[in-house]
Amino acid sequence: MGDRARSAEEYAGLVDQAIFDLKELRASTDYDIEAIDTNTAYLGVLQEELRELRASMADGSYLFGRNDLPFMRIVKQHSERELPFIKLLYQINATHRQGLDV
Repeated sequence: MGDRARSAEEYAGLVDQAIFDLKELRASTDYDIEAIDTNTAYLGVLQEELRELRASMADGSYLFGRNDLPFMRIVKQHSERELPFIKLLYQINATHRQGLDV
């Protein structure tokens, strides 16, 4: 897998995968005794922002840009230990900033 998506379908698929992975992570932290003392509210914000991104893709209002996607302010504050799919989020952001890898 490269640094960026090669098609609009692949890009949407990456976002769908990130939403799924985040849903799974949130579900697992709901039952993780060790995570009880950890603030995981950022997961809900991240999930909502990914859903908004996907909705803009679906309704045709999405535009590639030169700036980071809004959710990157959260991603940059965490590690792969906290977000096991963090590389996927960076790949989504790279595609947003640099366009499709065609």
